[in-house]
Amino acid sequence: MSKKRNKEKEEIPQDDLPEKESEEKNTIAEDDISEEQVEKSEEEKLQDIIKSLEDENSSLKDQILRKQAESDNYRKRILREKEDSIKYGNSNLLLDLITIIDDFERAIKASQEATDPKSFHSGIELIEKQFVSMLDRNWSLKRMVAIGEEFDPQLHEALGMEESSEYDKQTVIEDYQSGYILHDRVLRPAKVKVAMPIADSPEVEAEAVSDK
Repeated sequence: MSKKRNKEKEEIPQDDLPEKESEEKNTIAEDDISEEQVEKSEEEKLQDIIKSLEDENSSLKDQILRKQAESDNYRKRILREKEDSIKYGNSNLLLDLITIIDDFERAIKASQEATDPKSFHSGIELIEKQFVSMLDRNWSLKRMVAIGEEFDPQLHEALGMEESSEYDKQTVIEDYQSGYILHDRVLRPAKVKVAMPIADSPEVEAEAVSDK
């Protein structure tokens, strides 16, 4: 009798089997869906990372291209400015010279009507003074005053010499061609004639030695 009861307990009702199998299938299906969602989520994250890197790479490329373009434009502008500086660098000087030419043209025109040569001469002297003053004022080009100065080989080029008892040192007595100084540099030495003290003359020195 007890065996029969145990057997009845061990037997599972047939009506309960489909429900249990259905629950197991649902559980498996849910697990599969969950895994797919995880895989999909990870794939989406990876795609987002890839897209972000691609966007960043594209942005960096654009920045590099812009920098290269800016660098090329800057280099071209500097080169153009340098060429213009060389080409038109003397514009201000030429404008000053044109003004002097205008003065000469007016002087020439006036000379055709003038009857007094001294008046024409005075006009030319005035233009020359204005020219020298303009060079000094605008361009720091000074004309040397050589006559009466002690001879200086750094400033003067001696084209002639003359013995003289009037001077106790070598002195410029005639200016053949004016010298000019640009800022603190000799642009052109003055070509001069120099008075030599008699005591410095080779002949006088020889006589002094023979007298001894």
